[in-house]
Amino acid sequence: MFTFDDIKNIDDKGIQTVLKEVPRDQLVLALKTASKDLSDLFFNNVSKRAAEMIQEDLEALGPVKVKDVEKAQQGIVDIVRRLEAEGKIAVGGGGDEDAYV
Repeated sequence: MFTFDDIKNIDDKGIQTVLKEVPRDQLVLALKTASKDLSDLFFNNVSKRAAEMIQEDLEALGPVKVKDVEKAQQGIVDIVRRLEAEGKIAVGGGGDEDAYV
């Protein structure tokens, strides 16, 4: 099952495609509990100014409900899955079903 954390398996071009589809407020909320590695992946695929704005929004966000963060993350996962189904991005290393033995 593909999770929000699995987004780190998408290449930079794919992340940029995903970011075009995700509203900034949804991204900010989703990044609230994201790992540093995953946050950096998003920050490295936007302009310096956009990264600063997202970081400022994160700092100003304050406490939020876990269910709201999970909903935002699931919304991004849904976008990723749609883009993958449309052939616009490739998701690598996404699960055991693609493993070689």
